[in-house]
Amino acid sequence: MNAQPHIVVVGSANVDLTTFTDQFPRPGETIFGREFHLGFGGKGANQAVAARLCGARVSMVARVGDDLFGAATIQNFTSRGVDASRVLITPGVSSGVAPIFVDSSGQNRILVVKGANDRLLPGDVDAASDLLRQADSIVLQLEIPLETVYYTLRFALRHGIRTILNPAPGQPLDLAEVANADYVIPNETEAEALGGMPVRNVDEARACAAGLVARGVRRVIVTLGANGALCVSSEGARQLPPHMVQPVDTTGAGDAFIGSFACFLAGGCEEADAIERANVYAALSTLSVGTQMSFVSRERFEAVWGERP
Repeated sequence: MNAQPHIVVVGSANVDLTTFTDQFPRPGETIFGREFHLGFGGKGANQAVAARLCGARVSMVARVGDDLFGAATIQNFTSRGVDASRVLITPGVSSGVAPIFVDSSGQNRILVVKGANDRLLPGDVDAASDLLRQADSIVLQLEIPLETVYYTLRFALRHGIRTILNPAPGQPLDLAEVANADYVIPNETEAEALGGMPVRNVDEARACAAGLVARGVRRVIVTLGANGALCVSSEGARQLPPHMVQPVDTTGAGDAFIGSFACFLAGGCEEADAIERANVYAALSTLSVGTQMSFVSRERFEAVWGERP
């Protein structure tokens, strides 16, 4: 295995504003929440931190605002060992924020205000081209402009760099552009938006992913929570088992899966092994509150991985 693969994340950085409540309010209703936490998030940043905690060398290409959150976000990357030299401060724009509401069952609802994330443009990708060409894998999501996502996928394809696309938040996409990614990793809701068909169980997930592959997407991994993950390609479909836990907060579990999968795969694990490891890492992230603050160290992961039956 490559002891320290290089992962570059081109994506979002937000500040998460998480409220815990026994129930979600109805329209026009005001209720009291139980707790409030402020933390660093954004799908791109979360995936970068997960990959770093799993042992990868990680660089971030992103934009933040010229507010209190922007400087703090850069400091957070640096303190976590993520290269933030390509995280740019954008004058006159707020940093991205994400109010998150978590109910007593651990389910969440998230509203994202993109702010400076929406200013990350293809020119920023070109400016970081030397860094990107050094990557073992490039990871992308959809909290930045689609033109930047598509441009980066084409850049990576020209230079022979593996790409992992998390099509989140879920939305219809140009599948000809998506087909440039090596891996497309949605959850059920995101798979529905991408494939244009219901995904309410494993069979529907398999049908949706197979439809995407038939339309040119190379590999689709649908994350299924308690049902594990389903990997579909032109060679067939394979369901990988979950790691069962009693979740406290599922926020960020998908990001934990993708960041850890990127690290394990680039580090030399076979595809199925990397998925199984990512299932375990994502499950461990649900045992604590928050996103990045809930991600565990490589040592903690290895201890749990070694205890499996």
